Amino acid sequence: MAGARFGGVELGGTKALALISDGATILDQCRLPTTAPDRLLPPLAAWLAARHAEHPLASLGIASFGPLRLDPAAADFGHMLPTPKPGWSDADIRGGLAGWFDGPVALDTDVNGAALAEGQWGAARGCAVHAYLTIGTGLGGGIVVNGAPLHGLLHPELGHVRVSRPAGASFKGICPFHGDCLEGLIAGPALAARTGLPGEALPPDHPVWAEVCDELADLLATLLLTVSAQRILIGGGVGLALGSRMKRLRAAVADRLGGYLPGIDASSLETIIMPPALGDRAGPLGAIALAKRVFTAETFG
Repeated sequence: MAGARFGGVELGGTKALALISDGATILDQCRLPTTAPDRLLPPLAAWLAARHAEHPLASLGIASFGPLRLDPAAADFGHMLPTPKPGWSDADIRGGLAGWFDGPVALDTDVNGAALAEGQWGAARGCAVHAYLTIGTGLGGGIVVNGAPLHGLLHPELGHVRVSRPAGASFKGICPFHGDCLEGLIAGPALAARTGLPGEALPPDHPVWAEVCDELADLLATLLLTVSAQRILIGGGVGLALGSRMKRLRAAVADRLGGYLPGIDASSLETIIMPPALGDRAGPLGAIALAKRVFTAETFG
């Protein structure tokens, strides 16, 4: 793999990034706002094709917001599934970005990619099972098991898990599908609707943070109980804004667990529930981690 260059695309809800890397080092990049697919995908593909003509790429990784069809046997493989983002339902993500390329291509969610990158270069190194959550415009989650992003019926949709709420809770949530799923309660637009302030701008002493910690704790405890995550990393604008409230969050998770998992308490959770190490590089490096993984699989079996 020495000397190989990899192409990647991080396709986010507000911005998109195409990049060239030789591993953890980003050599070149092109950033565009996320507009309509027919206006965004062609210039990203053209930029990558031009870089490929200058120096051939070993493989290409695409880390996109979802939901995505990831089953290669499905007729709509590589397409965006129904989404509230205008114009993106049924968009051909894989074909639109990689139709020009005849080498190995990997497509996955942006959060699965970021989880993979944190396992390779970041805060989840050495973990057999770990999860990456990003809380910003939406709430997404990726899970990696033994070096592979988790797929099944679809891919993890952790933001749409329903959580327990106190009787008489007044905020109904804003998710167009579920109302008060976790994304509809604590993602940036939900917090803005709930408080009148963007989540990233909420003061540290705002009372809504206590509610956010209690609601998020339900999901984190569920991850510990279901997939036995050894590390759960929380990023994104809202996730990183938790900051000093991580102590309360860990205490709330320990409370949900009720002492059931041996040795797991608020103190030990400090080494399990953490911020990501790669920061804003987790997303783009997630695309590269996907590219490296598919190149290794197809080259070395």
